[in-house]
Amino acid sequence: MENNTIKPFYNTTIPSDWTNPEFGTVFSFLKSFSYSREQLTDEKTNDEIRNIHYGDIHATYENEILDFETEQRVPFLKDGFLDVNKFDDEEFPSLQDGDLIMADASEDFEGVCNCVELKNINGRKVVSGLHTFAARGNVDIIAAGFRTYALNNQQVVRELRRIATGISVYSVSKTNLSKVELPLPPLPEQRAIANVLSLMDSAINQNNQLVAQKELRKKWLMQNLLTGKKRLKGFGGEWKEIHIKDVSKEVSIRNKSDKQLTVLSCTKYDGLVESLEYWGRKIFADDISSYKIVPKNHFAYATNHIEEGSIGYQDSFDEALISPMYTVFKTDSSINDLYFYKLLKSHMLIYQYQNRMEGSIDRRGGLRWDAFSIIKIHIPSFEEQTAITQVLQAADKEIQLLKAKTDKLREQKKGMMQVLLTGKVRIKNLNL
Repeated sequence: MENNTIKPFYNTTIPSDWTNPEFGTVFSFLKSFSYSREQLTDEKTNDEIRNIHYGDIHATYENEILDFETEQRVPFLKDGFLDVNKFDDEEFPSLQDGDLIMADASEDFEGVCNCVELKNINGRKVVSGLHTFAARGNVDIIAAGFRTYALNNQQVVRELRRIATGISVYSVSKTNLSKVELPLPPLPEQRAIANVLSLMDSAINQNNQLVAQKELRKKWLMQNLLTGKKRLKGFGGEWKEIHIKDVSKEVSIRNKSDKQLTVLSCTKYDGLVESLEYWGRKIFADDISSYKIVPKNHFAYATNHIEEGSIGYQDSFDEALISPMYTVFKTDSSINDLYFYKLLKSHMLIYQYQNRMEGSIDRRGGLRWDAFSIIKIHIPSFEEQTAITQVLQAADKEIQLLKAKTDKLREQKKGMMQVLLTGKVRIKNLNL
């Protein structure tokens, strides 16, 4: 479609054959609910009512289109909170494909009015939950599949942030939202843009499925290789039963000289990470003289919540710092550190951490070195440890490459959105 004429739209321009109606003209609001996270469950319920929580819009759903055929992380509302007979009556019209669910609260400007468009509901009972707006588009003005993208135009995002109110939590009222203008191409072009972006979503979803398959394979490898249920070719013999303290010892070095070292945090999935980079803000104390030094090739775990798997291996810096609430230790030469780290992060060991914390009589709480160090483990020869580590590292590498591909696809989609949703690039073949 060729059109070289333009007209103003907020602080920029859009093609002259596009319209810019207000949100309230394009969408009508639907009923939403305020069920808390405690009233939801991941387990299937008798009523089978699914609830879209604002927190999941911000942090869980990665695509602009919430496709119920591929997204398995929409929680259920626990039975008894909502009468299923109220679905699809005049008071409460059932949500349907194309409906827009927006988060009306956010802890930062970046999340203001984050939204998803529903797809492939196929008879499922779905409600719009806590801190959300539900809206239905006028089919004569805005095409299904394009509705969420109309809110992703850069100028619209800036306007939503401008009208957001609040101090620690930002929100937008229905009244102000209704006045926000949306840049809309002709319906055939909307459908073509939606189809192009849908193809990108399909590529992303397919790649994520490969990631999930590789992660399942890695889980199988860990469950079998780290327990000796399966042996690598060329290895045999009995494994030794030992205590953690037999191959390691606690290290407690305080930062008394107030060295200005990198402060680390420990996560349950990624292990030790740079605190500032990971959290995006400073969460550690100004006075770091009481912090513990973690030398290179040392381990550290979160003493009070290791049951989540929060344990890491420091191999990035000669020295770094960790909160005094952490336990630091190192191994001797009889065990492969990388093998040991895989073992310590395994579900088998995490289960032991959980049991020992539940049974702890230590008033200070957590799993301290005395209790942690007497956990029993079974280990093979050093050579077999090394071979197992190489297999697991190869599995990690496959997953990392696939995740990098997903990131690249998302960046490509983001670039396409920036030009297609502003009219800088027009789709010529509207039959896509």
